[in-house]
Amino acid sequence: MGNNLLGRLTIWDYAIVAAYLIILFTIGYRASFSKKEKTEESLFLANKSLGWPSIGFNMWGTNVGPSMLLAFASIGYSTGIVAVNFEWYAFVFLFLLAVVFAPRYLAANVSTMPGFMGQQFGDSTQNILAWYALIKILISWLSLGLFAGGVLVRQILGVPMWQSVIVLVLFAGLFAYAGGLKAIAKVNVFQMLLLIGVSLTLSIIGVAKVGGLSKVFHSVPGDYWNLIHPASDPKYPWYAILLGYPVSAVAFFCTDQAMVQSVLGAKNLEQGQLGVNFIGWLKILSLPLFILTGILCAILFPGLASPDQAYMTMVTSLFPAGLKGLVVVVLIAVLVGTIGSSLNALSTVFAMDVYARRINPQATDADVVRVGRTTVLVGCLFAVLMALAIDSVKGLNLFDVFQAVLGFIAPPLAVVFLLTVFWRRTTQRAVDGVLSWGSAFSLGVGVVYLWVLPPSEYNFWPHYLILSFLIFAVLLLAAVVVSLADVKGQAERRIVDYGELAKPTPRVRLLWAALAVVMVGLYVVFNGH
Repeated sequence: MGNNLLGRLTIWDYAIVAAYLIILFTIGYRASFSKKEKTEESLFLANKSLGWPSIGFNMWGTNVGPSMLLAFASIGYSTGIVAVNFEWYAFVFLFLLAVVFAPRYLAANVSTMPGFMGQQFGDSTQNILAWYALIKILISWLSLGLFAGGVLVRQILGVPMWQSVIVLVLFAGLFAYAGGLKAIAKVNVFQMLLLIGVSLTLSIIGVAKVGGLSKVFHSVPGDYWNLIHPASDPKYPWYAILLGYPVSAVAFFCTDQAMVQSVLGAKNLEQGQLGVNFIGWLKILSLPLFILTGILCAILFPGLASPDQAYMTMVTSLFPAGLKGLVVVVLIAVLVGTIGSSLNALSTVFAMDVYARRINPQATDADVVRVGRTTVLVGCLFAVLMALAIDSVKGLNLFDVFQAVLGFIAPPLAVVFLLTVFWRRTTQRAVDGVLSWGSAFSLGVGVVYLWVLPPSEYNFWPHYLILSFLIFAVLLLAAVVVSLADVKGQAERRIVDYGELAKPTPRVRLLWAALAVVMVGLYVVFNGH
């Protein structure tokens, strides 16, 4: 790798990395060992002590993985700002989480998403969903996140894959093992502030190098600044994003254990809702922090061998000696954030939904915590093996494959959770059917799409986001039909009474209204070309 950083690091860079590690461990240590009680609530849900800044930064830290840094710079390099849709359009679904889902989750007083569904539909639903969640966390979050991180570390430092993934996993695993959610949330606040600082510095140096913002604006094709692309655009037609993205977004923001766990650890509902609002504001930063890097790279370094090199090229070429260490730090930071949160989610679901309910119903709090910690270790090992397996199948296009796979995992989850909350006549048979048969159908279509009849050779396929939407529509229709036909199931459905659900406070309403106005404004501004 010609552009690896290791040969260019100075003593200052090493000093920065060392200082970062000391601060990180201090924060993690204080959060892990501040109070002596070690109950399952403190390990998994931070004693329900999280305020809005922790929740917002932690959800954002879980969301901004290393793959996002690479992918966004790469898309910025080749097509402009269109990928910001995946960040800005998310505010609609974050609003749904804050106003519709969070009040119910907190009123139900659950630790996990399977636990919430179990309250509604009973044991079989909770079991199916628990295993579904475990597999999803292991594959999509841990193995993929670690693989992407390993690729990055290999690009930067030129060390072999197995060394980089083991170091990364030890790091993230340590916080999840020792301190659980509280340590991860505290560490993530620090890491995300660091990420904003370093990425912003990179963008500012880049803009200065090009010769100012107006020069940046006019140095790339006009459509680089358009958020909404015409229906004829093969990669990001407007209708595919409008219809297909919500399916993944509902599954990701409203039902994913790793994302929702910060909200479950909130001090109270208002703090949870403000925290989710805060991640909406943070997502606006994706344009100046991540996408702009790619656009600047297209102006300064046209003709790269692959757009995937955009981020690294900018870092190695623009950062002066002494600051390159900061980049190493930030990349470790985004990884530890994502992997730490996913390990914590994994241990929570396994300890609460599988161990304490199925394997050992008489388990004490101490047993549950011990099993949660053991799960972290097993998860680390599994993720390392999977990341190495993915790496041995050569080629990074696997990454796109997995992005698409997530689009096929999402529809069953989106259908089940939306129906549970919005339609009281949904029955257990319909929910279990969608989670088992529906998932098999959705993943089956995915396998055909990706491997059997790939769209590169067979052009009858719709855009993969539209495909995700169509699967969602079919499963939704099936669930409604099954529920209506299942009269006995409708009679038996437990309507869980959460009492009067709290209405959003004036402060929450004001901040969401402000965010909506700003988002609509941004869409207007970035379409007038």
